[in-house]
Amino acid sequence: EVQLVESGGGLVQPGGSLRLSCAASGFTFSTYAMSWVRQAPGKGLEWVSGINRGGTTVYSDSVKGRFTISRDNAKNTMYLQLNSLKTEDTAMYYCSRDLAVGRRPNGAAYCADAWCYATGQRGQGTQVTVSS
Repeated sequence: EVQLVESGGGLVQPGGSLRLSCAASGFTFSTYAMSWVRQAPGKGLEWVSGINRGGTTVYSDSVKGRFTISRDNAKNTMYLQLNSLKTEDTAMYYCSRDLAVGRRPNGAAYCADAWCYATGQRGQGTQVTVSS
């Protein structure tokens, strides 16, 4: 059974930092691209960042330069370092096991190293609240 368990969220002041973790089990983690997505109150899902199995990273414009995605295949864990947090970063953050959808970006959340990926199964999420 595929399981994704997010942790590390919390309440932080604007300008602060957090590190989110996603512990994966039930599948061969190293062979999958993974993503972080988020959902702010009253809004739809927003793709945040992705990392393919080779470690190539991609970011949305809204977080580029502030967030860093990484993975440790030996620990079956993915991370998201959140720096310079803004109030608009307040959301539930989910990790996703991504699906390769081909070499065209149609219907994909992101592309990395000539392959494109859609988000797939997610965990239960971890809440990030940025407030003074």
